[in-house]
Amino acid sequence: MINSFLRALIGTPGKSQTQRIASKSARCLSFASFEKKGQQGRSSSIGGFAFATAGTIATLSTATAEAEAAETGEDPFKHTALYPQPPCIQKGTIKTGIHTVAFSVYGNPNGKPVLFVHGGPGGGTQPGCARFFDPKAYKIVLVDQRGCGESTPFAELRENTTWDSVRDFEKIRQLLQIDKWQVFGGSWGSTLSLAYAQEHPDRVTELVLRGIFLLREKEINFFYQGPGSNFIFPEDWKLYEEAIPENERDDYIKAYGRRLRGELGEEEQLKAAKAWSIWEGRTSKLVQDPWDNVKDRFGDAKFALPFARIENHYFTNKGFFPRDGYLIEKKQIDKIRHIPTFVVQGRYDCVCPARSAYDLSIAFPEATVKYTLTGHSSYEHEIIAELVAATERFKHGK
Repeated sequence: MINSFLRALIGTPGKSQTQRIASKSARCLSFASFEKKGQQGRSSSIGGFAFATAGTIATLSTATAEAEAAETGEDPFKHTALYPQPPCIQKGTIKTGIHTVAFSVYGNPNGKPVLFVHGGPGGGTQPGCARFFDPKAYKIVLVDQRGCGESTPFAELRENTTWDSVRDFEKIRQLLQIDKWQVFGGSWGSTLSLAYAQEHPDRVTELVLRGIFLLREKEINFFYQGPGSNFIFPEDWKLYEEAIPENERDDYIKAYGRRLRGELGEEEQLKAAKAWSIWEGRTSKLVQDPWDNVKDRFGDAKFALPFARIENHYFTNKGFFPRDGYLIEKKQIDKIRHIPTFVVQGRYDCVCPARSAYDLSIAFPEATVKYTLTGHSSYEHEIIAELVAATERFKHGK
């Protein structure tokens, strides 16, 4: 019945039509823009449903396009709102304690500055992170946080805290002679972006956030301890679970931590890192990537070791925040109420569930929150469209 209604609304989507749904015109689309307002200002349920269905088809077609592109060597995101890959115009490092923190700059050297805050913690950046921004308008700064990406020492946990990263961002800002910058971050990147903005509110022009993660105990428990996401991805949870002996499964954070810190040897460390990372990779999208793709990327030791070790280190230490829920305490939010803030949140995000974005919106009603029919990944079609639309709106602001 729903399929019949879909065909009546948008026709049977052949290849050309699904490409149009996933085209760059999506940059200006949002759930609100698809809704039709009546004379009373009420949203049309038909309009909302039409967008929901189109968004779902676009997500499916984008996943298919990505898989096909991977085989042909084409750009898997050419039919999305992402900009073409800009060249890197500057690379550098800062030395701070035992760490060397790497950064790279893309786009217009005289453009509006933006700081890209990657996820994890421990995820690192890649050149494609610069594609969310108009390279003619933005000076795009990507920073590999301590212990990951091109920063060294590799996967190092010492001198690696939230507040260390906040200080690193400030040192890089000063080195690049940037007065203020937009701050853009998703998942753990949203956590660190909020922490940075609350410490340096006078240095932030706007916040663009995705997949809100407040690093509260209930969020950690939902995804890493069960029950929660394991009810939705039981077959993937089984692999995550089997990396830990039955007698330690009452606390996965603790059990994984012993292994990831190397207390049980290198073999157990790598096994745990891969299981931890693959669990997150398999649960990050509404339409799962093929198993081999996830295994190759998230199971690669160069990615998995810093990603799993540093994540677990931060979660074991409760994000190095003084209290649970610290980032949405009134005193903290009062510091950033003046900062224009746009949040994109996947309705079906099983890594950072929508409850966290909702709680942020209650504490911070000045922020705009958009829910998308997606999972967690920043590279799902509808999330890309909303994030790029936000950077477009903000690109001429000071």
